[in-house]
Amino acid sequence: MMEQQAQKIERRQCDVLVIGGGPAGSTVAPMLAEQGHQVVMLEKAHHPRFHIGESLLPANLPLFERMGIADEVKAIGMHKPGAEFVSPHHDMSSVFSFAEAWDKSMPHAYQVKRDQFDTILIRNAARKGVEVHEGCKAKSVEFLPDDTVLVRALHDDGSESEWQARFLVDASGRDTFLANRFQIKHRNPKHNSSAIYGHFTGAKRHEGQAEGNITIFWFEHGWFWFIPMQNDITSIGMVTWPYYMKTKGERSLEQFLRDGFAQCPKLTDRLSEAKLINEVEATGNFSYVSERNHGNNYVMLGDAYAFIDPVFSSGVLLAMNSGVVAAEAIDTCLKTPAKAATALKKFDAAMKHGPKEFSWFIYRVTNPIMRDFFMGPRNLFRTKEAVLSMLAGDIFGKTPIWSSIWAFKVLYYIANITQPKRAFMGWKRRKFNIRKVDENVVYNA
Repeated sequence: MMEQQAQKIERRQCDVLVIGGGPAGSTVAPMLAEQGHQVVMLEKAHHPRFHIGESLLPANLPLFERMGIADEVKAIGMHKPGAEFVSPHHDMSSVFSFAEAWDKSMPHAYQVKRDQFDTILIRNAARKGVEVHEGCKAKSVEFLPDDTVLVRALHDDGSESEWQARFLVDASGRDTFLANRFQIKHRNPKHNSSAIYGHFTGAKRHEGQAEGNITIFWFEHGWFWFIPMQNDITSIGMVTWPYYMKTKGERSLEQFLRDGFAQCPKLTDRLSEAKLINEVEATGNFSYVSERNHGNNYVMLGDAYAFIDPVFSSGVLLAMNSGVVAAEAIDTCLKTPAKAATALKKFDAAMKHGPKEFSWFIYRVTNPIMRDFFMGPRNLFRTKEAVLSMLAGDIFGKTPIWSSIWAFKVLYYIANITQPKRAFMGWKRRKFNIRKVDENVVYNA
């Protein structure tokens, strides 16, 4: 009798249930707890756990200060003063220093091992009063007539629990918990890429402060990232188009990645003594977006809503910022229901702003005319400072960059008009790159 009672699913209640303990979930949860809400977080993994996306932006740093984790992040971070772009069609590389951005108060960022970084975030959430359950995966959701949400979860030990919450936060990342159940997640029709990546030791770095710069290497079929971290660990990944992924054939992911390196001599030079220290992994269908990011009693944050190409290292910033704006909206919804619609409308606008601004550049960054702009930047109309601010993630505050960003776009379009053949070939190549191919391409062999 006692065993039967123990096996029953216990239904518990909370104000806010957060699914996912990554950067988005571990930002919104403690902020809501500090505002007096009972917050429960369900995280399917046990921290620390491996995750890709190690490059942070300067705009992350004020958030770390606000959350009280700045010193912890600094202790695990590789100082990152800027970003370097390397083109096979240009003799010299181009370095963008964050200290030259419009706002000079954010001159650097960090590169971090995500297992360490995400552990700092989730432990901070627990310290701030969030009830954290690791090894607990959300399995189903039901929206009840009384406007509460019921989520059933499975724990690692095989037990199950049910949580009834006044508000649900989907911060499940690429699992896209709600978007999958609502069937509102779609491949981004304007972009389509995959990533193959691993960690290496012994990769050649620049000397001095430039050692911490992220480097982007263009090659014929996409681009590579080179992200230096502490303890001689470097994250290296290849972001490429579906047609090229299809050429993988029977090759292992490691061999496919190394064959990609061979097509980028400037990267190969820096990997002459590098050794792989983990298993190469891959992620397909890299870019997607959901039809909506909220309802009356739920929001979808970070990658649970949308993901864009990581060329500008925007992922963690967009996730954490979504947590900040969500905390404000949810607090309003729970404390002042009459203002809920306005708060959620503001949340929606903030969620769409970041991907929109980054995407304009991302969709064009492999275009040869845009590549020329990046390889030979000029500060006409303060456009270089404005683009640097965008690269730094300074797009949510009051820094007055937008007239200069507009001027940059006008100059880009003028360059396309004055080079019609080159512009047409770039457009045609992009259409070829993002076209959909066989969905049965293998990413984990």
